[in-house]
Amino acid sequence: MRNQICGPDAVACVRGGAENPCLRGTVRFFQLREGTLVEAEVSGLPESETGFFAFHIHEGDGCGGEGFSQSGGHYDPGKTAHPMHAGDLPPLLACGGRAFAQVLTGRFRVCDIIGRTVIIHSGPDDFHTQPAGNPGAKIACGVIRRK
Repeated sequence: MRNQICGPDAVACVRGGAENPCLRGTVRFFQLREGTLVEAEVSGLPESETGFFAFHIHEGDGCGGEGFSQSGGHYDPGKTAHPMHAGDLPPLLACGGRAFAQVLTGRFRVCDIIGRTVIIHSGPDDFHTQPAGNPGAKIACGVIRRK
């Protein structure tokens, strides 16, 4: 894998909505030969029953609108069933309101997601319910920008 010292190819600064104003995070995207490395660091996650928070790339180009409605649905250029959307990622697991995750995916390239959004949901993704896994409300959003 490529050395991360070179820096990410894209970054999303994630911010919580009105109900979670302290929720903040950074999601970095590294284009590697093997696929795309996604690295998330988040703080200020609310208390939850399970500690899991669904984490997805959404097709929209912004975080505006009530409940981040401008972010749209899951990024799914292949028109597949959930959880095979290109934007479906493993959930975040909170510890004291913080989460750190890294995942390597071959479902998209960094250039495919520039301008799209990263969403954190209020609950876990059940990886079954259509069309999006019943993850709860969108509680944080960030636009993916080329670095």
